[in-house]
Amino acid sequence: MGMILQIWDETVTGQPIVGKYGETVVVPCNKGSIKQEDIILTKWKYTEVDSTTGDLLTLKAQGVTIQPIAEYQGRVNITKDLSLEILQAKITDQKTFTCMVVTAADIFEYPVQVTIQKAPSQPTITNQAKVMQLGKLMTLAECSTKDAIPPAKIIWLKDNVELNLDGKVGNITSSEQKDKQTGFTSSSSKLEYAATKEDANAKFTCAVHHKSLASDLVSAPMTFAVHYPSEKVSLQVVSAVPIKEGDNVTLKCAADGNPPPTSYNFYIKVTKENSDSYTITGVTQADSGEYKCSLVDNETKMGSTSFTVMYLDITSITQGKIAKRLSESFEATLVVNSSDSVQVSWTKNNVKLDAKPKFDKLKYSDSGLYECVVSMAGIVKKASFELSVQGAPVITKLTKHPKNGGKLLSCKAEGSPKPTVQWSINGTSTTESSFVGGTVTFNLTVNQAGNQTINCTVSNELGFDTKSIYISTLLDDTTTDKREQTEDSKNQTQVVVGVVIGLIVAATLLGLAYWFYMKRTRQGTWKTGEKENGTMEESKKLEETQSQKADV
Repeated sequence: MGMILQIWDETVTGQPIVGKYGETVVVPCNKGSIKQEDIILTKWKYTEVDSTTGDLLTLKAQGVTIQPIAEYQGRVNITKDLSLEILQAKITDQKTFTCMVVTAADIFEYPVQVTIQKAPSQPTITNQAKVMQLGKLMTLAECSTKDAIPPAKIIWLKDNVELNLDGKVGNITSSEQKDKQTGFTSSSSKLEYAATKEDANAKFTCAVHHKSLASDLVSAPMTFAVHYPSEKVSLQVVSAVPIKEGDNVTLKCAADGNPPPTSYNFYIKVTKENSDSYTITGVTQADSGEYKCSLVDNETKMGSTSFTVMYLDITSITQGKIAKRLSESFEATLVVNSSDSVQVSWTKNNVKLDAKPKFDKLKYSDSGLYECVVSMAGIVKKASFELSVQGAPVITKLTKHPKNGGKLLSCKAEGSPKPTVQWSINGTSTTESSFVGGTVTFNLTVNQAGNQTINCTVSNELGFDTKSIYISTLLDDTTTDKREQTEDSKNQTQVVVGVVIGLIVAATLLGLAYWFYMKRTRQGTWKTGEKENGTMEESKKLEETQSQKADV
């Protein structure tokens, strides 16, 4: 009686495998718990989409047998763990591969579905618009990608946010085209869009989404100019403020349209100028006010602005050469017309004054160059006058001093214009001091030539004055001073008066003593019959004594 062999056919479906186009795909063989030494035969076979089957290779103890299929020549192999290696994967490798394992007691099959994917190309932008019209539906751009397996999906984004359009704002039209020879699919997408003003700065991109990609392929960002008409017009003063008389003022007109207009109508004191800016040169007070501009093609679209010209005018001020008499009153005049408060400063001979020049009684020292500076908001106005305080000359001091055996005479005088001097005697080393504050001193050196009187005469166009001084060989300190007498001169006068009084008193006392002496002498020596006047000798002695007293 013979033995009967029972064979079970067990099939377990494996997890699908996704392979990359052009790369090696490894299809695993799950033999379960079957030991390698129990396997009699291992075979890899395939099933096409249309259910057509075929064998690829067989592994027996004698070795590997590969079926002569042209499509897989040199591209298939079996590994030690019985996995199927497919080199340089192709689109045609998308099918079911089955690993069949045969043992003495069983037949085991493990089918695996293989899918091949090919990454699409980088997206390409075509038919890109340059300008978008506000609110007008138009083609913005087309995006395409090539040679994908399976077909790629194209999406559009604005500022990295996917666009979901409702047909009013825009439309997205997609299409696919498959190459019959390669099996690759190319995809394209067209974006139609109605732009808003905010889209002028928006960045549009297209992205390619595919199963084979870890992240989407994204195009370079696209920006578009959005054109729209102007709705608002503005006029601005672009010159620096504050605006001062004499400045140049530039007015610039602008509108919110895109592109903005390049020219406008300017209404400048009725004058109409076609430009985008207008400059008023050398403005004055009269240029203050409102100005307007408008669109050239729509004068109802208008903008306006106004400005005020800062001004500073000195309407009245003391200027030029001013001549005043000594002791007169004088006050400088200043009247200012300005658009704002002003700063005023006065100087005399470049020295700052605390207030405007005002004098109740003018002195010669008040003469000088006065300058007024008036300023406001960068505007500076200046004016000046030269004050001359005039008067007839007066000699205030005439002195003499010893010098080299002679005399140095000094004649000090006040007056304006500057006095000239005339001496009544010729001398040497004629000098004069600087003429300051209406005062000048004239010096003259003369040789001593006995007692004499010398005159100093000073004069100008307003008058003259003369003073005399006496030169003595005994006294050297005589001074003629009309306006001032020093303490030294007072003391000298007191000494002279004291000496004279002392001499008079001494002479009186001496005379009285002599009288008493003579009386006593006569009383003691007179005799009866002698002459009352004494002897001739006594009379002679008395005459000598009286003569000496008279000399004293």
